Amino acid sequence: MVELVLCSLLTILPDYLLRRHFQGKRWGHEITFFTMWYELRWGITACVMLTVTLITIVFYFHPSTTNASPFFRTVSILPEGGGRVREVYAANSDVVEAGKPIFAFDDSSQQAAVDAAKQRVVEAEAAFAIAQAQIAVADGTIHQAEGAYQQALDELETKTELRKRNPDVVTTRELERLQNLADGRFGSLEAARAQKTVAENNFKTVLPAQLASAEAAQRQAEVELSKTVVYAGVTGRLEQFTLRPGDYVSPILRPAGILVPLDAGRDRVQAGFDQLSASVIKPGMAAEISCASKAFTVIPMVVTDVQDVIAAGQIRPADGLMDAQDSARPGTITVFMEPLYAGQLDDILPGSKCVANAYTDNHERLAEEDLGLGTYLFLHLVDTVGFIHALILRIQVMLMPIMTLVFSGH
Repeated sequence: MVELVLCSLLTILPDYLLRRHFQGKRWGHEITFFTMWYELRWGITACVMLTVTLITIVFYFHPSTTNASPFFRTVSILPEGGGRVREVYAANSDVVEAGKPIFAFDDSSQQAAVDAAKQRVVEAEAAFAIAQAQIAVADGTIHQAEGAYQQALDELETKTELRKRNPDVVTTRELERLQNLADGRFGSLEAARAQKTVAENNFKTVLPAQLASAEAAQRQAEVELSKTVVYAGVTGRLEQFTLRPGDYVSPILRPAGILVPLDAGRDRVQAGFDQLSASVIKPGMAAEISCASKAFTVIPMVVTDVQDVIAAGQIRPADGLMDAQDSARPGTITVFMEPLYAGQLDDILPGSKCVANAYTDNHERLAEEDLGLGTYLFLHLVDTVGFIHALILRIQVMLMPIMTLVFSGH
């Protein structure tokens, strides 16, 4: 309507003035409701063509959308394992700080596992004292075996010396017996030394490994015990949280509630523009939004990022081939916008329905590039008609409460 009124001032009005002052045709006489379609045909035709051209330029170079909102993500309160609720530390709509407990499961089995793991650690530590005693026993056995072996060697040496002096005093059989006795006691000495080596290896290698394994099992049991208490991962507000002691919560079948981060949706707005705007919308463009949750307010924004894919084209591997005609709904270009000044979105509720305009700006190009006359005038025209779209946005802002409360049918 705004474009039509502006174009009529440049086409229909001059045509009427020409007919009135130069041809003497008067409104209500020669020009009536039934004859004006013929009398003012040049102005009406030019008005229609100019209006269509102006609307095309406005909406192409200064795109708008009603699909804008400060989207926010929610955090599902899901434990790592299922269980029955023992205690609830917060209520619905409470604000919980990050790291604060929300609820706890029945931890009797996990506590029993921790106690058993602690007992195994105590047993592993007690085994060190036993191993030290075994080493001491091995030392005593070695000393005893060394004494017996030395005694056998001394006796063998004495009998051998006597036989050298007088062969009739000591028989060959006696010497063989003493030699076998010395060999047997040497074997006992070697066995005692091997037993000490085993005891020392057990003390230095096996028992530390068993203690480390027991301590690791204790830490694992304590971790499983800690999982019975669910903590807030971020600072936020609890919503749809109706948990009570005795309820069963499962990470697959039943989440406990939803945690809405306090800073979610407070710093940027996402908008979906028509695909025709892909070549126009760029990061750094000026933009404006107006949201239903804060009526009669236009907030200046700046485009910070443009998603380089269109969500409507995504596919997932399935057991059937995808047909292109199944994607009948055209997708939009997702554009991320941030407020020009900090804190301007603080009063906008996350998830609000908003309208957004983006404005093409050719100021730097006009100032720096050497352009032809036609291009120079066209770029000036593009920047100028942005005012029309800004005016349309403000008209929409003024009419939004009326259209919503009176004509929406709610």
